[in-house]
Amino acid sequence: MTVRIRALFTVARPSALLACGLLLEAFTAEAHHSISGMYDSRRDIRVEGVVTQFEFINPHAFITLEVRETGRAPQQWRVELDDRGELSDIGMTAKTLQPGDQVIVVGSPARREANRLYLARLDRPADGYSFEQVGGRPRLRSRGRP
Repeated sequence: MTVRIRALFTVARPSALLACGLLLEAFTAEAHHSISGMYDSRRDIRVEGVVTQFEFINPHAFITLEVRETGRAPQQWRVELDDRGELSDIGMTAKTLQPGDQVIVVGSPARREANRLYLARLDRPADGYSFEQVGGRPRLRSRGRP
């Protein structure tokens, strides 16, 4: 009986390790995804809204917007930015965007999720702040408020 149990664990262990490895890889791929796999870079969508949250986090920053259109219920949009390190390099901080800021964003729509974009450009008309993705690098077009 002991031999059979050992044999079962000897055979099952490599399969279990392989299954765990594949599962971990799937979670890792979702955590840091391919931009082209998640977003349709052939299309751009323009959205105007009010910032409700700015998450200046790794690996990518996110903006949550409330978008109001006449005759429709408010919608929540999630906007993904470049990685935090590159955003910091151009002077962006966790305080750059505040709840209540009115912004206009243009970006590539998500392939599988409604109301989600990968940011190509952001404008804050109140003070002239303007940000854009140029190729693989972010850049400030105008700094706006200090």
